Amino acid sequence: MDNQVISFPGANCPIPLTHKDQIVMGHGSGGKMTHALIQDIFLQAFKNPSPNPGDDGAVISLPERLMPFQRLVLSTDSHVVSPLFFPGGDIGRLAVCGTVNDVSMMGAIPLFMTAGFILEEGLEISKLQQIANSMQTAAEEAGIQIIAGDTKVVQRGKADGLYINTTGFGVRNYPNEIGGAFARLGDKIILSGFIGDHGIAVLSARGELGFAADVASDVAPLNHLVGSMLAASQEIHVLRDPTRGGLATTLNEIAQQSGVRITINETSIPVHPSVQSACEILGFDPIYVANEGKLIAFVSPADTDNILTAMHSDILGKDAVVIGEVEEKASSRVLLRTSIGTHRVIGILSGEMLPRIC
Repeated sequence: MDNQVISFPGANCPIPLTHKDQIVMGHGSGGKMTHALIQDIFLQAFKNPSPNPGDDGAVISLPERLMPFQRLVLSTDSHVVSPLFFPGGDIGRLAVCGTVNDVSMMGAIPLFMTAGFILEEGLEISKLQQIANSMQTAAEEAGIQIIAGDTKVVQRGKADGLYINTTGFGVRNYPNEIGGAFARLGDKIILSGFIGDHGIAVLSARGELGFAADVASDVAPLNHLVGSMLAASQEIHVLRDPTRGGLATTLNEIAQQSGVRITINETSIPVHPSVQSACEILGFDPIYVANEGKLIAFVSPADTDNILTAMHSDILGKDAVVIGEVEEKASSRVLLRTSIGTHRVIGILSGEMLPRIC
């Protein structure tokens, strides 16, 4: 990506960072301390060539290879998680991967993102630095750039240490529509891998399980996996990452958008034994537990094998499997075919199973 600009207001002020240990209210004043925070933390982490890094916006130029693309895809999201660090990731990696994945699920190539930081007074500067570095690492992994941002500081006790708001930008040239309203009768439903890891990892990090759970979050950017899938087939109708509310809630959303009945097979859904055990002890159903590195695809039966082959060649899709199909129009519900051959209706998650997980 050429000629990109990173923009944080006040970024052209090379002032040494004061109060090096913790965020204080002065870091949100818009004055010297704000400028120093941006200079020493964010501009150091999100390094891009920029002639004017202190402007209120970013000017971007698309590389020539992307000029034929006809559609710009935008997505915005807010990221809250407690604790800020958990096995397999942190709020910074979560923010980048979540943004990349939302753009990717529209069949687009993510290119840029912005990030707004709500910092709580008392947040350790070292943790903020670690989170910023984690964001840059995730951005490099995805092949995108963080090009603009903003910071605000709130009083102690008014936030969970740090909130991050993001907007993602991408381009799309896929010939057909992709979205929750485009599921078709007979579509096969592909799940990219094991479910429930993220939700259980976050809960484990809080120390609330009462037992040891060797589970790491699956948080990862899915754009390269999606790119391989789109290159393999023009018969992908729906892409969605099952985050909050898990697999069950996401499938219900698609069933309602498309007006179809979906049937999935309980025995086909991959769940790690450690996640299954934790869910059984806690009374959770894994199909409602959040994920941050998995996707669901509704695809034409004729192209299912080609898409699975493409997915299996990517480390994030090596465990991809068909878990069900679209069986009927106009019923807008999801059925689970159990291991003993009976069926039960799967509804949308009511309330919040695990607070502040994405």
